[in-house]
Amino acid sequence: MNQQIRLNNVERFKGFGTLYDQNRPSAPREIVDILTNVLGSKPRFVADVGCGTGLSTWIWLNDAERIIGVEPSDDMRSVGIAKWEAAGKPDQLRFAAGMSHDLGLPDDSVDILTCSQSFHWMEPASTLREFARVLRPGGIFAAYDCDWPPVLDWQLEAAYQQLVSTADELASRLSSAEQQAHKWSKEEHLQRIRQSGLFRYSREIVFHHYEPFTADRYANLALSQGGLQTALKLGAAELNELADDFRRQAELVFDGASKEVLFSYRMRIGIV
Repeated sequence: MNQQIRLNNVERFKGFGTLYDQNRPSAPREIVDILTNVLGSKPRFVADVGCGTGLSTWIWLNDAERIIGVEPSDDMRSVGIAKWEAAGKPDQLRFAAGMSHDLGLPDDSVDILTCSQSFHWMEPASTLREFARVLRPGGIFAAYDCDWPPVLDWQLEAAYQQLVSTADELASRLSSAEQQAHKWSKEEHLQRIRQSGLFRYSREIVFHHYEPFTADRYANLALSQGGLQTALKLGAAELNELADDFRRQAELVFDGASKEVLFSYRMRIGIV
């Protein structure tokens, strides 16, 4: 994989770690329950790769003996470390800089390795080889993503999609080819796991999770999308007005109340 693409993918998440952490959904409890059941025992060591601010890392705190969150973006990782420090620096959890193709972990050392909303930013072939190297026999790789936008009101969802689509178009138009990030299709995650030849069993697991949202959080969820943040950093000032319109629409739908928003998850697993 071109090193510049790797750097662009990391750079995409610079500058909005706090916005991301405060508004993105926390990884649901179902992740821990499903993967622990598949493993057949409490994991000794969990690696959460591309962990961002740690929203997907903390869920293992009381359910694994050791946990590491690996994240290449200094901005994102610093938010996770600040929360870890505020929580008293729990011994079983740590955060580290690292790339998916070079984790710096021992062979056969990891029981469960997860990628939450992140595997599509990683070059698949080198990443899967590295994951298979660090997983112990019987260990599980799980890439899980939620569908965007979350389910609440179809007109608000359509506006969300339009805002994000416009932002992606502006980001593409305002950046040079050398600046652009690259992502791989989420729909091909399971196929890539199978075609790698590194896993003896693979499948997709689908589940749902509700999380309470206010209008402000729902609007900020859209603002936390990487394409929108990229377009704003590139000077697409017209997005501010579109984002304000979207926020007003969210306020009308929520009408001052908190509502349960439905997130649909797709998890692709491979067992070495």
